[in-house]
Amino acid sequence: MDTELLAGLEMLPMFDFSTVDIGAVRAGLATWREAAAAPEMPDVQSAWLNAPGPAGAPGVRVAMHRPMAANGPLPAILHVHGGGYVLGEATLDDIANRTLALTLGCAIFSVDYRLAPETAHPGPVEDCYAALNYVAANAGALRVDAARIGVMGESAGGGLAAALALLARDRGGPGLAFQHLIYPMLDDRTCVAADPHPFTGEFVWGVAQNRYGWAALLGQAPGGADVSPYAAAARATDLSGLPPAFIAVGALDLFLEENLEYARRLTRAGVPVELHVYPGAYHGFQLAPGAAVTEAANRDSVAALRRALGT
Repeated sequence: MDTELLAGLEMLPMFDFSTVDIGAVRAGLATWREAAAAPEMPDVQSAWLNAPGPAGAPGVRVAMHRPMAANGPLPAILHVHGGGYVLGEATLDDIANRTLALTLGCAIFSVDYRLAPETAHPGPVEDCYAALNYVAANAGALRVDAARIGVMGESAGGGLAAALALLARDRGGPGLAFQHLIYPMLDDRTCVAADPHPFTGEFVWGVAQNRYGWAALLGQAPGGADVSPYAAAARATDLSGLPPAFIAVGALDLFLEENLEYARRLTRAGVPVELHVYPGAYHGFQLAPGAAVTEAANRDSVAALRRALGT
């Protein structure tokens, strides 16, 4: 491990699904978030929007952030939060999203998708698709450039972002300018790998948590033969025609090999890919402040978003 990341382990929440119910874990995450409450940012306009939900489902709340001083239609990011498909909410990354909106001069729409196990697949990805449709259909009123909407997500949010790119392509939905995937949770088969990586998954998000998250999303044991690519994007057999991808992952992350394989397959399908692997970094390391590798990863991410958005 990068020694500068050691202190970060004490700051990051650890999730144990074996001894407590999911409600207690969610309450613990909320307490952790409250300890780092988002500061006031008067230069950013923030508001809740309500998108029509999927057929027969409730509406989808979307947290919008945009620079107060911005004029004209802005490029936009549809953001999907992480949390192993079972945790989190649209405000989980408020500080980062507000800061990004100012830094990049863009609008950010964070989706408050329904969580598993209460809502299994396809509910979460359908919520994301509903939010994308809403932003694209209301681009004029939202002062958004419909030709410059991309999707971004971390961990399970990265998995949903990748699945959303597949779903939008296959349904002929709104075109995405890019997919920005931060250590995305892409492949349920990692749970049952015959030869698991010997050095990944020891910290923050491990094998047991991964199995719980996937089982909750799928409503069945992970690794089976009939898993939809809109649940686990790595299951897709055709990756052609997808938007350019940015993928970043730590070398100690449980998702390392599934991320590397997805990047390889995207390039084989003719999709432009920017791939970063950060030595000595565990899952969620970008939340650990002060480390050189964290600062480098954040710089790489912002630079890629700036190029993709054209700002």
